[in-house]
Amino acid sequence: MKLAFLFAGQGVQKVGMGADVYQKFPAARKVYDAVNLDFDLKKLCFEGPQEQLNDTNFTQSCLLVTSLAIAHAAVSEGIIPSAAAGLSLGEYSALTFANVFTLNDAVTLVRKRGQIMATALPSGTSSMAAVLSDDVALIESVCKDEQVRALGICEIANKNSVNQTVISGHIEALAKATELLLAKGVRRVMPLNVSGAFHSSLLMEASKELNLLLNKVPIQTPLINVYFNISGQPESDIITALTRQIHSTVQFVTTIENMVRDGVDTFVEIGPGTVLSGFVKKIAPQVRVFAIEDEASIVKLKGELL
Repeated sequence: MKLAFLFAGQGVQKVGMGADVYQKFPAARKVYDAVNLDFDLKKLCFEGPQEQLNDTNFTQSCLLVTSLAIAHAAVSEGIIPSAAAGLSLGEYSALTFANVFTLNDAVTLVRKRGQIMATALPSGTSSMAAVLSDDVALIESVCKDEQVRALGICEIANKNSVNQTVISGHIEALAKATELLLAKGVRRVMPLNVSGAFHSSLLMEASKELNLLLNKVPIQTPLINVYFNISGQPESDIITALTRQIHSTVQFVTTIENMVRDGVDTFVEIGPGTVLSGFVKKIAPQVRVFAIEDEASIVKLKGELL
């Protein structure tokens, strides 16, 4: 068995996340108690309010710490991965788990990353939408359509699974793209509840600001292979990879395909929910997929694997 951890991205956060593992696992408690930020992270994760937890300024640090607490709780029970990856923000969780960043460097970094992303785009001018279709070529052609381009930026932000691709850009351009996609037979296009056009060229300037921050943070060589969003494979230049990540397409399909090619046959999703598990089952139906977020799911996984 070759096992990999997959760390959830922004959007899965919920009030109460991490509270159970904090109470039940000393290894998880150690992660939460080590964090030193300018707000009460534990209180926000465990008690909310949801509105503040959904604010990108706070979400990224909360989700990173919760994911790492769950991961270290699993490790304390003997569930140890040989590789890792994460979706968007989850990439920072994967890298911190792999010892690239210290915990406090990571939470400070993603706190500032969240602030950069929250202020990079004027409110109400851009967004994202999930296209439920396996025809990526059609989606790419619609994004390049003259009618869409006349209204602004519309680009592919995430290749999440064989039948879900996320587009990102100006609201008017997304609306026109949605109209054209539905007219061309796409089953469904779902607007996402996000504050801006993440993973698009509209964040090019923000990426330069992020790069300045990344160059101030000590970076170590990963202790396990981490597969990156920009390419779906390990990268030697971590600063460049993370700088490009916020304005580039998340290659999640390629990531999972490459991990399977490299021998991974068991994936464990770390964090609230089962979003990534659903993607993996579509991309690689032959592998085993689990999701953990509390004591019950960790105990169940331990019984399945050990």
